[in-house]
Amino acid sequence: MSDASLAMSEQKASDMKKHAGAILGFGLLLAVMIVIPMFGPSRGAYTLLNHIGISIVFALSFNMLLGGAGMLSFGHGVYFGLAGFSCVHVMQWIAAGEGIWAHVPVASMPVIGFAMGALVAAVIGWPSCRRSGTAFAMISLGIAELVAAAGYLFDSFFGGEVGVAGDRMAGPVFAGLTLGPVSEVYWFIAFWTFVGLLGTYLFTRTPLGRLSEATRDNAQRVQFVGYDPTRIRYLVFIIAGGFAGLAGGMAAVQNEIFTLSAFSLQASGAVLIAAYLGGIRYFSGPILGAVLMTCIQSSLSDYTSAWLLYIGLLFIAVVMFSPNGFAGIAYGFWQGLRSPAPQQFLRRSAVLAVAATAIATAVVIFSEVAIRWSEGKGEVFAPFGRALRHDGMLTLVAIAVPLAIGVAAIRRLNLLEGRKR
Repeated sequence: MSDASLAMSEQKASDMKKHAGAILGFGLLLAVMIVIPMFGPSRGAYTLLNHIGISIVFALSFNMLLGGAGMLSFGHGVYFGLAGFSCVHVMQWIAAGEGIWAHVPVASMPVIGFAMGALVAAVIGWPSCRRSGTAFAMISLGIAELVAAAGYLFDSFFGGEVGVAGDRMAGPVFAGLTLGPVSEVYWFIAFWTFVGLLGTYLFTRTPLGRLSEATRDNAQRVQFVGYDPTRIRYLVFIIAGGFAGLAGGMAAVQNEIFTLSAFSLQASGAVLIAAYLGGIRYFSGPILGAVLMTCIQSSLSDYTSAWLLYIGLLFIAVVMFSPNGFAGIAYGFWQGLRSPAPQQFLRRSAVLAVAATAIATAVVIFSEVAIRWSEGKGEVFAPFGRALRHDGMLTLVAIAVPLAIGVAAIRRLNLLEGRKR
């Protein structure tokens, strides 16, 4: 067998292994989606799961640009928002029961959202995709501001500050789902989340998906072999806008209202942070990031007003120390366990975990005590029933001890690295 034939055989075996892993992953996801309702989740749990599904599709669509094609966009919320507003207006037409809209089920809103998101992306991407890198990022920022400002000017479409509302129970029933109870909305969201996941994954296996990665890594070489990098970026931009619109259609049905906050830089920034926290180099990265961000937004905000501060610190820490995100950490841990010296790897991981936990504890205590002191309302941070005042010795000890442990762990880690070298 020649070297070329051997290389092709190895590549085919590697591809089959990846496909088997993907099929197993999608099978497990489908099983989890089916099993969840059997545990009788509360209404709040259903709502959280629905928002997680929407966030996953939105984050995957964003990562088609950033992780796939290397296009940093600060305005991805534009396609999510415009598609969502369009779907809410369609829901109003369905409720009116006039013309062809009387026969359109609300369950089809993600399809309309996909079409609207792709159409808007086709219009905006035509000029903006002619630039790449920093210039493209700045153009996307300008477009986000432009659309956000336009939202306050066209009240008839965007509804001003109160937004536009629709009724998800209107129109014909599809597949027996009235979309009234939140448990029925769960099945709607679960179905379209699976469709979004499968669609974005299959895109990465297409020639266009592979060309987008090649354009990200070396656009000049792609052009040298006969492909147009600008056209590749433009096509990826349209498809990413379509999937963002699909998520917007899901959100329109779940929330039954869309407001101008969908166009805010906070919405576009949140999906960027979710994708980066999870890991933009992995398909599973944005999924992990979307789950984490949604849980933090819905849960951590009930316990502290500093949750945005913690997200910012976490984002900085990931960018500086783990640029491949949590997915990279998970895959790295798995590879470390399979290395020739797993004991040494586990020892290093344990020291690193101690350092990260201790420093995070010191930062949280310092932040919570400082925030309550600055508010001037007399509130005191009291974890585990122990009051930590801003001028108390116990507070100083509670911050200094974990900080010292963290620094000592880092020094121990440096010693281990030195021995390794």
